[in-house]
Amino acid sequence: MITTAMILAAGRGERLRPLTDSIPKPLVEVGGEPLICRHIRLLREAGIRTVVINTAWLGEKLEEALGDGSAFGVAIRWSREIPGGLETAGGLRQALPLLGDRPFLTVNGDTFMDLDYRLFTAEDPRRGGAHLWLIPNPPHHPGGDFSLEGMRLLAAPGLTFSGAAVYSPSLIARIPEERLPLKPWILRWIAEGAATGEVLPGAWFDVGTMERLAQVREYASAGARF
Repeated sequence: MITTAMILAAGRGERLRPLTDSIPKPLVEVGGEPLICRHIRLLREAGIRTVVINTAWLGEKLEEALGDGSAFGVAIRWSREIPGGLETAGGLRQALPLLGDRPFLTVNGDTFMDLDYRLFTAEDPRRGGAHLWLIPNPPHHPGGDFSLEGMRLLAAPGLTFSGAAVYSPSLIARIPEERLPLKPWILRWIAEGAATGEVLPGAWFDVGTMERLAQVREYASAGARF
């Protein structure tokens, strides 16, 4: 079982301003619960014991709200990034010493997923060194990112990357310690045959704009399963 997860929480949340002028985007509430607290609750229920969180914009407010994780039943480790953040690949590389030497899960702190997180923590020998969960293309990202042939991840766009993934530390260790996006590295891993994926079997929302925040709050008010 996977027992370590990283919640990506360093983003500025420009399209949620002015809301995110005073609070970091992962602390925005949906269904009476901050997005990041919901992630931590569901991760703990799925067997996660260590949660690494990267921060940049208003990171001190996240640390004040979550502390060392003891109130949530997990151990939280903080990866503090430079102002403006390191983008996803750079953030993963900086956090690597905190993540241990076994495969770890990542989720985006500004997403809402209505599914059993044990899907993410159950180990599967069919998975490659990078295993991504994809979703049908949402209206705000119609072009997609990658596609699937069975569980084999393909570079051709067709589905959208949800942000949920399991990575081998050995792949992340190859990333230089600098500010870098993740997609070029995923494309390298695809070319090497090291990347797999599957379709996410549940509701998924990217809380990136006020309109999408209203949509997920409406969904949650109707009764999320988890």
